[in-house]
Amino acid sequence: MTKYVGCIDLHDGSVKQIVGATLTTDDKELATNYVSTQTAGWYANLYKENNVIGTHVIKLGTNEANDNAAKEALSAWPHKLQVGGGITLDNCEDWIKFGADKVIITSWLFPEGELSWERLRAVSEKVGRDHLVVDVSCKRTGDAEWTVAMNKWQTLTKTKLDKALFERLSEYCSEFLVHAADVEGLCRGIDEDLVRKLGEWCGDLNGVKVVYAGGAKSVEDLPLVDKLSDGLVDLTYGSALDIFGGSVKFTDLVKWNKQE
Repeated sequence: MTKYVGCIDLHDGSVKQIVGATLTTDDKELATNYVSTQTAGWYANLYKENNVIGTHVIKLGTNEANDNAAKEALSAWPHKLQVGGGITLDNCEDWIKFGADKVIITSWLFPEGELSWERLRAVSEKVGRDHLVVDVSCKRTGDAEWTVAMNKWQTLTKTKLDKALFERLSEYCSEFLVHAADVEGLCRGIDEDLVRKLGEWCGDLNGVKVVYAGGAKSVEDLPLVDKLSDGLVDLTYGSALDIFGGSVKFTDLVKWNKQE
C-alpha cells in the first residue's frame, strides 16, 4: 500500500518549500512558498515522534549552512533519515557516518548529461546497495515521456525513464526518488500519468521502494496514488502540508499510514 513519506528541504540552512522549476544558480529567480521558523532538527523530531519512515533531507545547494542543518536533522533521528544534495563518491560514506540511513544521489551520476554506470557501481559498492537511493527526478518531454533532470532540475540529461532503466538501476540501489519537477511546489495536483507509469515500470523490482514527489494537494492524493500505482509508489507532500504553511493536515497523513 502507498505510504506517506516526509521531507525536509534545506536552502541556505533553513527549512523551505520552493517551486521546483525556479531553482537556478540565481537566487533572484527563486520562488519560495514557505520559510519555516523551525529548525531541521525540529522537523526530524516530529517525523521521529510519528514514525514517518523514509523521510528525505534534501540540501538545495551545497554550502556549510545546509550541511550543518542536515547534520542537525540526522542527530535528532540517527540512521533513519536519508540525505541528498551534492552527494558524490568522495562524501557519500561521510554522510552515512554522520547518521544517514541512505544517501540520495543524482547529478554526480550524470557527467556531461550522460548516465555513468561506472560511477553508479562505485558509489553502490562504497555505501552498499541498501544505503543508496537513486534520484531520477524528471521533466515531461512528451505525451508519455519523461527525461531525468539534474543540476537543481534545470538541465535535462540524455536519460529517459522507462522500465529497462529502472530494472538496471535496481541492481545498485534499494530505492528510487522521483520528483515531477514540472509540478513540484505548485500544489495543483500530481502527475497522474507519471505515477501510473512508475507503478508499471517498478512492479517487479524485488522490493525496491519508489517515492514520488510533486504537486500533492490533498489527503485524497494518497488513495489516488495507491490506486494508480497498485500500491507500489509512496508519496511525499511539501508546500501543501500544514507544517509547511499549507492546508493538508500532517496528522491526517500520519493517520493514513497507521490505518494502512
